[in-house]
Amino acid sequence: MQNARTDRVDWVDYAKGICIIFVVMMHSVEGVERLAEAHGWMGTVVDFARPFRMPDFFLISGLFLSRVVDRRPDVFYDRRVIHFFYFYLIWLSIQFAVKAPGFVAEEGVQGTLLNYVAAIFYQPFGTLWFIWILPFFAMVVRYTRSVPPVIIFAVAAALEMSHLDFGVTKDNVLGWYAINEFGARFVYFFAGYWAAPLVFQLARKAFEKPVAALGYLAVWGVVNALLVFNGFDTTRYGEPFFQNFATLPVVSLLLGFAGAGAIIVVAVLCAKLADSLDLMKLLRFVGANSIVVYLSFFLPMGAARLVLLRSGVITDVGTISALVTIAAVVVPFAMWWVAKRIGFGFLYKRPEWAHVERKVTKEPRPVGLQPAE
Repeated sequence: MQNARTDRVDWVDYAKGICIIFVVMMHSVEGVERLAEAHGWMGTVVDFARPFRMPDFFLISGLFLSRVVDRRPDVFYDRRVIHFFYFYLIWLSIQFAVKAPGFVAEEGVQGTLLNYVAAIFYQPFGTLWFIWILPFFAMVVRYTRSVPPVIIFAVAAALEMSHLDFGVTKDNVLGWYAINEFGARFVYFFAGYWAAPLVFQLARKAFEKPVAALGYLAVWGVVNALLVFNGFDTTRYGEPFFQNFATLPVVSLLLGFAGAGAIIVVAVLCAKLADSLDLMKLLRFVGANSIVVYLSFFLPMGAARLVLLRSGVITDVGTISALVTIAAVVVPFAMWWVAKRIGFGFLYKRPEWAHVERKVTKEPRPVGLQPAE
C-alpha cells in the first residue's frame, strides 16, 4: 500500500480524493438547489455523505502530525501553520476580489473590509474554513502534549456531542463558526493523530481481507442510510424542523468514526484495484493534489452553475448538480496547469520567501511513510 517510488501511502491519497469530491459535491449541489429552489437526486447523495464527509477529512489530516509535532518550532510552524495560512490568505483575497461587487452592494465598502478582516482572524470564510482551522488543531495538539491523550480525546468527544452553536440564530446560521466547527471536528483530527497505528492497522486488515471489508461497507451503508433518512419532527428557533437520527448526540460521533472507517476501507480497495484498473489512478491523482481542488473549485463551480441554470438546456436539478460537481473537480487542474506556465505558480505552491524553516540546519525528513499534503 506504500508507493515505493514516492514513499507516499497510496490509500491515503485515494481517501483524500474521495473526501475532496464529496466536499465539492456538497457545495455544488447546495448552490444549485438553492438557486433552482428544487431538490435533486444528487441532494440525496450529499445527505448520505454528511455524517462522514468532514470527519474523514480531518482524521486523515491528523494521521501524520506525529512527524512534526515534536520538531523544532520553525519546522512545526512552517509545515503545519504557515503552510495553510499562506494559501488561505491568498485565496481569501481572490474570493473577496471576485465577489467584491456583490459584497459592496450588500455591505458597503467599510462592511466588506470588516468582513475581510473578520475572515482572517476569527470567522473563516466560506469554502476555505478547512485550511483556516487546521493550524489551530495542530497547535492545540502541540501544546497539550503533556496532557494524557485519553483526557484530550474525552474532552474533544464531549465537545462534538454537545453540538456547539455559539451565536447561531435563525438569521445567522453560522454563528461563531470557528468555535462551533472546532467543537464539531477536533475529535476526528486528534483521533487521526493519536490512533494513527490503529488506522493503519484497519487499512492493512482491509487490504488483506477484502471480502470482510466489503461486508463492513454493506452493513455500514445500510445503518448510515437508515439513520440519515429517518428521524422525527421537532422545532428549531420556534419553527418546525425535521431532526434525523444521524445528527443526534453520540450517534453523530459514532457515525463520524464509522464513516471515516468506511472511507478508509474504500480507499484501500481502490488502491488494491489500481494495478488492474487505470481509472483508479485518476482518483489517486486528485487526492494527492486535493489542495489544488480545494483552493480554486469555487470559480468553475460558480461559472458552471450560472451557465447551466441560465441556459435551460438541462432542466433536471440532479443532472445539473452532477455536471457542476464534475466541472468544479476537473477545471482547477487546468487552472493549476495554466498558473504554472504564466508565472502564477505561487497560487498553488509556496515560494521560498514564504518559508520560515531554517534551511541551513534543516532536519532531514525521516525515511518511510510520507504525508499526503
